Amino acid sequence: MKRASAMRGQRGFSLIEMMIAAVIFVLLCGAAFALLSVAQQRYQTESQVLNSFQEARFALDDMVRDVNGSGYPPQSSFSWNAGLRARFYATTPVAWSQSAGYPNTACQIGTGGGGNCIAAGPYSTPGDFDLIIERNSDPSQSTVQWTRYQLQNNVLFRGQTSKSDAGDPDASTANTFVPYVQNVMNDASAAQIAQFRAVYPQMFPGGQPVPIFTYICATPYGPQNCATTAGSYNSPQNVTDVEITLIVMAPSVDAQTGAPRLIELHGRGHSLNPVP
Repeated sequence: MKRASAMRGQRGFSLIEMMIAAVIFVLLCGAAFALLSVAQQRYQTESQVLNSFQEARFALDDMVRDVNGSGYPPQSSFSWNAGLRARFYATTPVAWSQSAGYPNTACQIGTGGGGNCIAAGPYSTPGDFDLIIERNSDPSQSTVQWTRYQLQNNVLFRGQTSKSDAGDPDASTANTFVPYVQNVMNDASAAQIAQFRAVYPQMFPGGQPVPIFTYICATPYGPQNCATTAGSYNSPQNVTDVEITLIVMAPSVDAQTGAPRLIELHGRGHSLNPVP
């Protein structure tokens, strides 16, 4: 009797209890996997944002460093100027197209394509999205180089070539471009800007594209924006500083909201020799 009573007390779970336990287990596993999937998507998005930020940060540092070295060495640093070839010194910190007068006649820098510095590509140089720097980038070489940055279809390209005595900075650098920074959105379309401002209302003031390069010129009244306030001093030869703004978009949207992920970086380079 005691053994039968003990066996009755050790009965297992019923079928209904097992089914309820299985359903609870499946629900818990489903919730855990859903949270894990969201976490993985979030991690991938954040990794892409970090990579985009690092790429843009390195590029910005390079551009600031290039501007810092522009205009060197100046012609005035040589005591034997008469027979010296132009390729050995920087005629100007910022170069422009020969058909616009380089190097004897300076063009006028404008915003939104308003200047008369022309180029073979879609933008003027120097302009909002196109910059040619004249400098000695390699101390082991005696010649000066033209270093160029140009935005094309949301990709910022970089090119460099040695300066020639009678060469055209625009034409000489046009075939040297290599991709430098992907997904640069400074010159985004109106539809894209509207989408971005819904998430980042402080970006793209006035709903307009944001220049990558803004030029500061030396004037008798101090440094001024070349395109808007420098007046007759609005010339690439008078550029003292270049303000740089990069707006870069991550390759994929936010995993939770579906919104685009953008970062905005700022830098400023100061020419070593702003006025030859």
